[in-house]
Amino acid sequence: MDLKTSLEECAIALNLVLNNKFSEALDLLKPWARESMYHALGYSSILVMQAAMTFEHKDIQTAMGTIKDALQTCQRFRKRNTVVESISSLVSKQSDSLREEEMHAEICYAECLLQKATLTFVQDENMISFIKGGIKVRTSYQIYKECQHVVNMTQYVASNSDAFHQFEGGVKLGIGSFNLMLSLLPARILRLLEFIGFSGNRVRIAPSSSCSGWTSVVQRQPGGDSGAQLKFQQCIASQHEWKQIHHVCYWELMWAHCFQQEWLQAYRYAELLWRESRWSKAIYMYQKAAILSMMPEEDVKTTGENVVELFRQVEGLKQRLAGKSIPTEKFAVRKSRRYSCSTPVKLVVPALEMMYVWNGFTIVGKRADVTEGLLITIEKAEEQLSNDPRPSEYHPDDQCLVQMLKGLCLKHLGRLLQAELCFTQVLSIEKRIRYDHYLVPYTLYELGLLYKQQGDVAKAIRYIENAKLNYKDYSMESRLHFRIHAALSNLKGSPVNTP
Repeated sequence: MDLKTSLEECAIALNLVLNNKFSEALDLLKPWARESMYHALGYSSILVMQAAMTFEHKDIQTAMGTIKDALQTCQRFRKRNTVVESISSLVSKQSDSLREEEMHAEICYAECLLQKATLTFVQDENMISFIKGGIKVRTSYQIYKECQHVVNMTQYVASNSDAFHQFEGGVKLGIGSFNLMLSLLPARILRLLEFIGFSGNRVRIAPSSSCSGWTSVVQRQPGGDSGAQLKFQQCIASQHEWKQIHHVCYWELMWAHCFQQEWLQAYRYAELLWRESRWSKAIYMYQKAAILSMMPEEDVKTTGENVVELFRQVEGLKQRLAGKSIPTEKFAVRKSRRYSCSTPVKLVVPALEMMYVWNGFTIVGKRADVTEGLLITIEKAEEQLSNDPRPSEYHPDDQCLVQMLKGLCLKHLGRLLQAELCFTQVLSIEKRIRYDHYLVPYTLYELGLLYKQQGDVAKAIRYIENAKLNYKDYSMESRLHFRIHAALSNLKGSPVNTP
């Protein structure tokens, strides 16, 4: 199996995967997985992807064994240095003397290391595994940097070689992926990464959505939400070999129905996720309960569900990843605790709050009719809070949540002065908030974006930096810092750290 043939066969395997023919791709790659670096990389990549989607222990173990074999296969093709050569290469950068096969072995090895790091993070949920995974990521990064050096030194000499162009493309993909990942990280995380070896120039990126990306793209096409739903249904029907891909579609379909307040249909997809997916039982349970909370009592009864009991189950479903709790699960657990006492205090528009957590309002805001519908629901909740004869201890928190969500809708509808009043009302009762302290820094961030929309850049920066510098230890803090990082980079025109 020579390099040219292995590249051609792996391209065929990739096309099979993209056409939902996963078993055929594995059958093509497996016979040569211990002899060819690209077959080894391709075979392990498919199994790692499957393990990441299923979260099943047996799949993770199978993928880990395969990736170890792949690393050994790639290692056989890497350049072997003597002790003297290894020392001198640190000084003279002799990596530019690699043969084509050795070049490709380096990027295959680097990619396999990244895959092993991913599995390491999820295989053992402790800090040692987290550190081991981090070391593998750093080693992969260093290999890509060396490969970039090879490209820079040899691109004119080898410019007519097809294998070199393949190598160059692989290097640029790897370096670009690292650049993109690091460009999205806040400064405090970047400082830690620089300590272990990540450094370099800075690039500028626009703010990005944290989730529901597919829906965002599809909704821009004619047909809006109804068009998105059709595409996801077609995706589900296209293959039944990997059910986990269906779960991605269920998640997006659930949100598409939530955006249009079709709560019963949204609940059905939340229920499918709860029953079939292992990714986050706590989030799926909370999502089910939150959606049911938006429905009339008579509709809830038709589902046979008990909303209070669903909320009470959330905390027991919380999991840990790399020894740490998942922030979104922690948020869901905190919100669910309202229902743990003998006299539960109902959450106010919990499905709309989760919509905001997953950055859904940036998607909804593209459709004025959908945004108007959400605004009507929020104003009804506002009226109920105002008329509550016996306000609970959660009342100020609920008021702030409703005002923030109302402000978001008004902002997307272009009613900026009214939106500003809603946001400033949240800030005015900051000291009365008892539990949902995240609402203040998030509101400062949204108010900053509003001032940016009005053209007052200096004021926008001031409010967003206030959220960044003066608040800590609140729910989903890191998530907001990611958004702040992107917004300030855009506002100031200053670059963002990347390798």
